Amino acid sequence: MADLRVIVVDDEPLARERLRNFLVREGGVCVVAECQNGEEAVVAVRREAPDLVFLDVQMPGLNGFEVLRKLNGSSPPAVIFTTAHDQYAVRAFEIHAVDYLLKPFDRERLHLALDRARARVVAPRNNDLQAKLAAMLEDLKAGAKQPERIPIKSNGKVTFVRIPDIDWIASADNYVELHVGTHCHLIRETMNSISTRLPTEEFIRVSRTAIVNLSRVKELKPLFHGEYSITLTTGARVTLSRSYRDQLPRLGVR
Repeated sequence: MADLRVIVVDDEPLARERLRNFLVREGGVCVVAECQNGEEAVVAVRREAPDLVFLDVQMPGLNGFEVLRKLNGSSPPAVIFTTAHDQYAVRAFEIHAVDYLLKPFDRERLHLALDRARARVVAPRNNDLQAKLAAMLEDLKAGAKQPERIPIKSNGKVTFVRIPDIDWIASADNYVELHVGTHCHLIRETMNSISTRLPTEEFIRVSRTAIVNLSRVKELKPLFHGEYSITLTTGARVTLSRSYRDQLPRLGVR
């Protein structure tokens, strides 16, 4: 059998490198392109016509779902989704026989996913992928309500933080900090991706590195050069940067 022609799509360089190293060790796979965002993925899939795409769910710009919508109408490759947290999507992928890898995954789980992909490529008559992808997307659109809590993996266990309990969120390199009362939870995620999981009527991004819960805003004080100091009910202070002045009306400033 010829090697599977594969495209890897993930906005995190380390995640792409880890997956690429796994694939090299598997054998029978040729990585024809790597993409760091959804826009690149759409171009690469149309150009390369791969057998298989490893597609990250949460990415800035076009997310994994939107990549598929952009490719709607073309003959899609087999897709293995990678996700760190999207539980609803995981259930949808299972129902429609589109495989997924829940981060962090190991080589054994990757091997199983590759076996399923090879079976699909060899026997496409038994797997109407176009119809299944379309049905999955309809399910996702129909049930695309915001999650009510966020899972936090730490010390070998998973705890859950209710989204309404989050006071504010800060960027910390490749992680974000969820500030909940006196606790701070660190998760590996970008500010862009975490913002897609928050109800927009309750949370507001006030700078490149901060998101606040509107119900926790106690005081707003003008600073210099169009910036504002936001004091939360917890006593924490966050700066609204000049680039985000268009958010002031949501804070009651006209």
